[in-house]
Amino acid sequence: MTALHLRAAAPADLDAVLAFWKTAAEGTSISDDRDGVERLVARDPEALILAERDGELVGTVIAGFDGWRCHLYRLAVHPQRRRQGIGSALLTAAEERFVRLGGRRADAMVLVRNETGQHAWRAAGYAPEEKWRRWVKHLTD
Repeated sequence: MTALHLRAAAPADLDAVLAFWKTAAEGTSISDDRDGVERLVARDPEALILAERDGELVGTVIAGFDGWRCHLYRLAVHPQRRRQGIGSALLTAAEERFVRLGGRRADAMVLVRNETGQHAWRAAGYAPEEKWRRWVKHLTD
């Protein structure tokens, strides 16, 4: 097996990333469109981290930092490539990025129904914050 290559996404990667999420990510988001991902990469060019093996996209994570909090989204590994250390490598890269930026605590968005994802997050040292609840208001239709 060849080495895993991690890098920041470029604008040319965005269509491939969106297609990848349809296969590898659990659930969808209002921001899962080209405009949303373009805004992310334009605003923070290092936030969307890609994992590639042999030139194939095998994993992603969004490591967003707003200057105060560190947020993780879209940790996704291709279903046929899971349990090969790809998710762990992506999380390590995200956490190292946060530390470089001065972050002190990371949080992750994990769907309640995503038991596989919850297991992976627990294995990486994350735990649910039971005292908090996410409140959401859609700003567009």
